[in-house]
Amino acid sequence: MPKKPASQLFNIKNPVHFLALGFGSGLSPKAPGTMGTVAAIPLFLLCSYLPLSAFIAVTIFISIIGIWICDKASKDAGVHDHGAIVWDEIAGFFITMIAIPVSVETIAAGFVLFRIFDIIKPWPISYIDKKVAGGFGIMLDDIIAGILALTLMHLIYNPNFSLY
Repeated sequence: MPKKPASQLFNIKNPVHFLALGFGSGLSPKAPGTMGTVAAIPLFLLCSYLPLSAFIAVTIFISIIGIWICDKASKDAGVHDHGAIVWDEIAGFFITMIAIPVSVETIAAGFVLFRIFDIIKPWPISYIDKKVAGGFGIMLDDIIAGILALTLMHLIYNPNFSLY
């Protein structure tokens, strides 16, 4: 049986689907995960003016609510972790950029590093992607990809960073 296109599985007018689809970016026929990460950039830029503690709070909120958003959209579509569900990419990019100085260069580097970890899925990301189900599983592999990208970003751009 042929796979149904995302436009038949999701209703963009449904607020949960709209968010899960990264404001519609996940409906891209090519590289929906990459398009979801692109969609994260304007939202990130708006939030980058927040104090660090508020930015971290927003990132945690995006990640936690994402578990429910991704789970609900996945169940509605009847497909676990459909490629059009890209809220997890938004959360992963936000994590990648925690306490990183904002510039065109750092945004581009964060984008590339996050996408590399999300696409290649080195261990433990690959294990989690295969073994953890539901909205938590959809979010967790991208959260870890974001943490790995964040680590490299700090080594490159902010090697003396400290939360203390």
